[in-house]
Amino acid sequence: MDNEKKSADLQGQHESKNLLDTSHSASHELDRSGTLDDEKRVRVLSPGMMVFKRFVRNRLAITGFIILVLMFAFSFIGGMLMPYSQSQVFYKNDLMVKDYAGATINKELRYTVKEGEQFASSSFGKMILAHNRGESEFENAGHFYTFTVENEDFFRIRQYDVLSTVLARKMLYAYKDAPGFETSKEMRDAFEAADQAKADSFTFDDQTYSIVRSTSIEVLIARENEIAVASPRIYDAYQEQDVATINSYPFRVAAEEAISQNETSFELDGQTYSVAEEGRNTVVSRLENGEEAPFANISDIIVNAISPDIFLTVDFKAAAREAILSGASSFEYPDAQGNPEVYEIELVHATYNIKRETSTRLIDMHRAPDSKHLLGTDQNGMDMLTRLMYGGRISLLVGFVVVFLEMIIGIIIGGISGYFGGWVDTMLMRFVDLFNSIPYWPIMIIVGSVMDTLEVNPYTRVLLLMIILGLMGWTGIARVVRGQILALREQDFMVATEATGIRVSRRIFRHLVPNVMPLLIVQGTMALGSIILTEATLSFLGLGVKYPIASWGSIINAASQPYIVMNYWFIWIPAGVLILLTVLGFNFVGDGLRDAFDPKMKR
Repeated sequence: MDNEKKSADLQGQHESKNLLDTSHSASHELDRSGTLDDEKRVRVLSPGMMVFKRFVRNRLAITGFIILVLMFAFSFIGGMLMPYSQSQVFYKNDLMVKDYAGATINKELRYTVKEGEQFASSSFGKMILAHNRGESEFENAGHFYTFTVENEDFFRIRQYDVLSTVLARKMLYAYKDAPGFETSKEMRDAFEAADQAKADSFTFDDQTYSIVRSTSIEVLIARENEIAVASPRIYDAYQEQDVATINSYPFRVAAEEAISQNETSFELDGQTYSVAEEGRNTVVSRLENGEEAPFANISDIIVNAISPDIFLTVDFKAAAREAILSGASSFEYPDAQGNPEVYEIELVHATYNIKRETSTRLIDMHRAPDSKHLLGTDQNGMDMLTRLMYGGRISLLVGFVVVFLEMIIGIIIGGISGYFGGWVDTMLMRFVDLFNSIPYWPIMIIVGSVMDTLEVNPYTRVLLLMIILGLMGWTGIARVVRGQILALREQDFMVATEATGIRVSRRIFRHLVPNVMPLLIVQGTMALGSIILTEATLSFLGLGVKYPIASWGSIINAASQPYIVMNYWFIWIPAGVLILLTVLGFNFVGDGLRDAFDPKMKR
């Protein structure tokens, strides 16, 4: 019985142990099936999915990816949603103190020519010289003139119409009459008697003739013909339609005669005009509808509008003259609606500049951020937020196109060099060394200056900039591709491609290059940020993208002016922040891809 009991106990213990072992084994198998270690991950996941998993687990890379998505949405989608274009200029109406009129105290003679006559400005200059010498006669371009001065400043200018030219020597006279005129014997006797008496004129048949001694032996018999008058006085019309009448020769002669003779009225064309002195102004009035109405204002102060489209009333000129004579710095004059306007007077040299506040349409430049322009406007009056959106398109486009060009050239040169080796490799690598020997920044500065000189179209300039940046930056990628292919071309799969007779181009670009692509993707992603910085630097130096096209670099170029840096933060800080975020985003993504493609990564 005891033996049977022991045997039963031992059997029970053995079954319990087996059950326990089975339980531990099941538990262990459950633990192994519930987790996925690195070895099973390699067996289960495809290489692409494994890279994706590693990339997604990298929080910094995801942050960079989110930043880039936001930058692309901001630049490409935001520009389509904005109601403005990148070159749209905004204006504002503002009050500005602008020159309205000018005034000077006239000290020079101004002449008026009789209708139908001619009197050149050179002749007028000869008259001034003759007057300064104390002479009353002068000659210009074969014509002889004389003038008289009434009341010190009213000049009557007459031209001698030569009737006969006489050569006189020792009581002998030879006459050469003008065409259509003949001197009679009696007229000659009267002339000779006057000439021998050294007279300046003689009378014949109730007409007075002048004697002009042009040379020592030549004497002219002439008739005086008044052709012009001159005085320093300025004539202004009260009504614009009367300007032609007031500037006419008959009116000037009649008015000047009345003023010089201190008369209170004069008649012209059946109309009576009254003359009244008011300080340094003389007011000429005429009878209209039974009442005297001001017709002209005469003064020695010239007041003219700056713009030819503005007609200054005589009352305005009178107010300006009164203010100038009293030494005032400003005066008031009502506008067309009767509201008083203030005019400021500023003396510059000998000219009085009359200014007033004028509503002017101005470019709305450097406008502070508000509801209409969230980031304000730039120095050209363009919306900053819109410029930043369109500028992002250019900066990102330049980065991707340049990297794409670098990849194409680098893969072709590096692939051929690494596969063939030997003299082909040596020649191509020396070609790469030649490109690396070219000074990058001096070449870019020279190219930018040449495009400035040739005034290249802004859009063509962007295209050329991308091509030049691509041609100057492919050498690093070529070296990477060459090094990788040198290591891969001896692998078994390449031996298999040779055995199957696949052509060389397919071996390089179908079998070798794809094995290098992960590294190229990482390098290209890292290079994007560098290209954007390069474009921004060139634009900042004024050698990159040009107006009206916007790029973040050309926008931040405004920071080269200290005044803008100190006073208008919204002009340059947003562009700098966008460049910073974009470059950081590309760098974060590049670091994430590098870690994801690294086979040694455990996470």
